[in-house]
Amino acid sequence: MIKQRIEAYGRLMRVHRPIGTYLVLWPSLWALWIAGDGHPDGLILLVFVLGAFLMRSAGCVINDFADRSVDPHVTRTKSRPLATGEVSPKEALILFALLCLTAFLLVLLMNQLTIILSFVAVLLATVYPFMKRYTHWPQVFLGAAFGWSIPMAFAAQTNAVPVEAWILFVANLCWVVAYDTMYAMADRDDDLRIGIKSTAVLFGKYDRPIIGLFQTSFIALMIFAGLSFDLGAVFYLGLIAVLGLMVYHQYLIRRRKHTECIAAFLHNNFVGLVVFAAIVLDFSF
Repeated sequence: MIKQRIEAYGRLMRVHRPIGTYLVLWPSLWALWIAGDGHPDGLILLVFVLGAFLMRSAGCVINDFADRSVDPHVTRTKSRPLATGEVSPKEALILFALLCLTAFLLVLLMNQLTIILSFVAVLLATVYPFMKRYTHWPQVFLGAAFGWSIPMAFAAQTNAVPVEAWILFVANLCWVVAYDTMYAMADRDDDLRIGIKSTAVLFGKYDRPIIGLFQTSFIALMIFAGLSFDLGAVFYLGLIAVLGLMVYHQYLIRRRKHTECIAAFLHNNFVGLVVFAAIVLDFSF
């Protein structure tokens, strides 16, 4: 019985699907390496890696809590623990609070500015799941939640958040809107039927070109960030590779099929990895 409960909580936290943790972690690592001139503090790095897992897990829990009456009607989500009744709404809220509390205890190891910024992180993680009922732009709120680790990383490493860090933040936001719109394309028919809002619903038949616009904006802003942080040639070679990956993502979603849109979304993990590798290598030469 206990094993079944733990397994259900694990599925609620999406432990079996770590892609979300990776997508939260990559911008954290970009920022930590840049803020630390290629040598981030070991304790800070550990806190941010653990924090990425905890806050992504908390985000999944509160997202399923918000969607508990919707998920049973969506093909992809009808087997989630809250949708099936394996986990109660009260249990989900307790788990969410415990995850946030654990993350906050880790943040207490950081400086005051980072602690202050962490309250915004919790607010964004809590608010995002409910936005799909009020706006067609919930992906922007997700982008802000996923990217808030960028100013936090600079604050933790340098006790300041320079203007250049916000360029990186906005670049990451554009990337998140692009890949989460791909993800939303997979659920568009269900979302239209039950009245859930998303950028995929809003963009309609113009989804691919608008995703392309956000992808292009990401590349442009990352170039601007590279210039602002005085990064070298290796970083820009990495961005050329990223451009190739994004062209491939456009190819994957060309037919707007469910499995191909999900595949394109998952493949964005390599975008984060390539950017991180480019930053690390750039500081190594």
